[in-house]
Amino acid sequence: MSKQFDVLVIGGGPGGYVAAIRAAQLGFSTACVESAAYDDPKGEVRLGGTCLNVGCIPSKALLQSSEHFENARHGFVMHGISTGEIAIDVKTMIKRKDNIVTQLTGGIRGLFKKHKIALLPGHGRFAGGGGDGWEIDVAGEIVTAKHVVVATGSRPRHLDGIPVDNKLICDNAGALAFDAVPKRLGVIGAGVIGLELGSVWKRLGAQVTILEALPEFLAAADGAIAKEAWKVFTQKQGLDIRLGVKIGKVTTGKKGITLAYEMGDQNHVLECDKLIVSVGRVPNTDGLGGEAVGLRLDERGRVAVDDHCRTNLPNVWAVGDVVRGPMLAHKGMEEGVMVAELIAGQAGHCNYDVIPWVIYTHPEIAWVGKTEEQLQRAGIEYRAGRIPFTANGRALGQGDTTGFVKMLADAKTDQILGVHIIGTNASELISEAVVAMEFQASSEDIARIVHAHPTLSEVMHEAALAVDKRPLHF
Repeated sequence: MSKQFDVLVIGGGPGGYVAAIRAAQLGFSTACVESAAYDDPKGEVRLGGTCLNVGCIPSKALLQSSEHFENARHGFVMHGISTGEIAIDVKTMIKRKDNIVTQLTGGIRGLFKKHKIALLPGHGRFAGGGGDGWEIDVAGEIVTAKHVVVATGSRPRHLDGIPVDNKLICDNAGALAFDAVPKRLGVIGAGVIGLELGSVWKRLGAQVTILEALPEFLAAADGAIAKEAWKVFTQKQGLDIRLGVKIGKVTTGKKGITLAYEMGDQNHVLECDKLIVSVGRVPNTDGLGGEAVGLRLDERGRVAVDDHCRTNLPNVWAVGDVVRGPMLAHKGMEEGVMVAELIAGQAGHCNYDVIPWVIYTHPEIAWVGKTEEQLQRAGIEYRAGRIPFTANGRALGQGDTTGFVKMLADAKTDQILGVHIIGTNASELISEAVVAMEFQASSEDIARIVHAHPTLSEVMHEAALAVDKRPLHF
């Protein structure tokens, strides 16, 4: 007899492992299928998916290391601290990153044991069944489950004619494992991954050129945020970012990489020692076997789901990068919790209107809700409050006053419609805005909350006051 479970999750990334844990907490017999080893020394499958193994977590580790290096070279002097000659040991930095990843992946294994979740190594695919029980082929063994959660995630999108070998031409995985700082680094794509990884190697001494196909910089962000970020990244930090680029032929040789591209009506050539391709991601639905059971995909190859992550098949759900919406780990996690609770007959919840976005450059960029441009296009009347970090005592004490907080509120109801931050610790500050918007708070509600002094959070308070044109310190 095949193994039988109440809930089987295909994929052990953020959406998948969280769905499995929550299902187990709710009393379901639960299994999780995972096939990726992510260069594990023992060849064992690793939980955590792209985010933990070759994405969010390792990139933040390298960003932190590179920021310490940058501060030691240029930032400490304002505090009266002399450091002398500074050097970077890239191998030690990479080892630290790897140790963090190993610790966290092992932690998830521990959580699986704690909650008695069966980890099934191998590739999972639909083999048959229906609403009364689905058959899943896991490395040649048939496993059955009442409910199936598809959480197979996404993979880097590659460009035709540019073969990624993760040695000279890299995607996010290869770019996190350089054994030395490249003298000349090319990056295709000025999105989150391109900016973060470009920042890491720029701080460590690389000459970085970023080529972006779109004519606008950070088109998804609020216009004022994008304008400030452009100024900081290009003028202060020296990132060479070129917009409106059409990539041509890429060749490799003994002297490195040669990339031909068009910008405007002119042809150009970029020569570099390493090239990072960061042009988005595509859903992992290949080999899922969905066509055998009639699982519906959308026009972009994602699993088609409703607002509660139900697919067209009974008792089959899908969460995370493999479905519509932003490819964000925290979005997938929230969907995983929602699905497990819906399976249990509870009122699962995921508010897609208040999912925060973060770019972990320096300064950090974070936002939630509508941009000013979106409100204008929709004809929604609003009021805006904007306060710079230069008006904040804690920011001055830290020696980092770049950026601002902007709050947008409905002109009639004062309900907060969006909050946009560029500045130090923006990733942490945005959470207050998320809570406020989740509970439909007004800017006046934030203005009436006591914020500790001196803290960076006071800029959020002042921005709320500025919506009503009554800031106290600006």
